[in-house]
Formats: sequence, C-alpha cells, structure tokens
Amino acid sequence: MSVTDRFRALHETDELFLMPNAWDVGSARLLEHLGFRAIATTSSGSAAARGRLDGELDREAAVGHGAELAAAVEVPVSADLENCFADPADGVAETIAAAAATGLAGASVEDWSGSTIYEREHAAERVRAAVEGAAGRLVITARAENLIHDRDDLDDTIARLQAFAAAGADVLFAPGLRSAEQIRAVLSSVEAPLSVLVVPGVPPVSELAELGVRRVSIGGAFAFAAYGALVRAARELLDPGTYGYGELAALGRDTIAAAFG
Repeated sequence: MSVTDRFRALHETDELFLMPNAWDVGSARLLEHLGFRAIATTSSGSAAARGRLDGELDREAAVGHGAELAAAVEVPVSADLENCFADPADGVAETIAAAAATGLAGASVEDWSGSTIYEREHAAERVRAAVEGAAGRLVITARAENLIHDRDDLDDTIARLQAFAAAGADVLFAPGLRSAEQIRAVLSSVEAPLSVLVVPGVPPVSELAELGVRRVSIGGAFAFAAYGALVRAARELLDPGTYGYGELAALGRDTIAAAFG
C-alpha cells in the first residue's frame, strides 16, 4: 500500500487520529517515534526555522520542505501549502503536481490569498484544480479560512466547505472552529472527513472524537512551544544565571537518543 493510500485509509475509519505539525526533520522523526500515525508540515513553524515569518516562504521552499520531511519518516506527511502560491487555478494545479511528484501523502489548499478571501466560486475552482493536479497521488485538504481572518460567518464557511467537497476535496478543514456547537453544525452539513485545528476553546480530543471529527492538527503550536522553551531557558541563563532548564533538556536529550539511535 502506498503512503498516500495509507493516509487516505486513516480518514476512512470512524476513529479520530492526531496529526501534529513538524517544523524540521528532527521534530518529524521525534513525533513519529512518539507514536503519531501521520504528520503535517506547518507554514509558520517551517518559516520560523529559517528565521522568517509565516507566509514568507515560496513554493519551492514549501514543497522542498515537505519532501524532506516525507523522506525522513515512514508515516504519511501532508504539506501545508498555504494558497498553493498562486491565485489562478492553473497555478494551484502546478503547485499540487509538484508536491505529488515527491514522497508526500497529502497537501492542503487555502481560500485565503494572503490579503483577502477568494470568492466562493473561484475558491471551489481552485480546489478542483488541486484535485486534478494531484491525480489521486495526494489526499487533498481544502481549507475555508474565514474564521481565522475576522470573517465570523459560519454559514458562509459551511457553504464553502460544501462547495469544496463538491469540487472533489478529500478532507475539509475550517481552522478557527472552536465550540462543539460550531463543529456539530459543520459535521451535520458535510459528508467528507473534517479536520479540526487546536485553538483556544476547542473541546478536548475525546469530545472531538465523540462529535465525529476525523483528524486533529495543531498548526505551529509545537514549534512555538519549542521556541518558547528556548526563550525561557535563555532568559534564565541570562538572568538570574541559574540552570533550571536542565530537566527539560535531559528529557529532550534522552528522547532524541531513543528516536535517532
């Protein structure tokens, strides 16, 4: 079974699975070692690893990063490809085709241009182009970005997800869904598997599973948690000059030894 088929199969059961986001090869291998069955990239985390801000990587960098992670682990890897680095549908197809030529198992396409939300019809056309560009070689996740870009319109979000499903998307994703009521409303309106992003207010994993959510991801949260630990340790070393970070460092060192040995 190909890695894409294995990834697709994870979405075809009634069991929720967790898909954390890695930001480099080391984090991907650690997450695989810890037992996660699939991994995603994170645009914000991979940009930070290069000293850049989210949205500052180009198509070559994003696809190359995803391919690098996919080559480093055996579990399926899905690439965060933002808006596929193109406004026109044919540009989306080109980006997805490039991703499909790597060892990636999946990729996502957003309806956010970087400055505005695409009109619904054009957004669905772009999803259709992604599906055609993948030609079955990738699991395509279609993202409705309303809720994380100050467009608190659940009805429009649902309509977009429905249009994306009709365009052939394998998985639907509306980052910014928070309450059980919102998630239940989406699930009752679509048939394709739903992925949920962990943000403040989202119910715990056990409740998401009961609701019928199929997949959970975390965006750049683990990457920023790691950088947060670095900041905290560095500030402790600078002032007051103590070494309380040693216990956390030992955990990291021991886990790396087990995962990479």
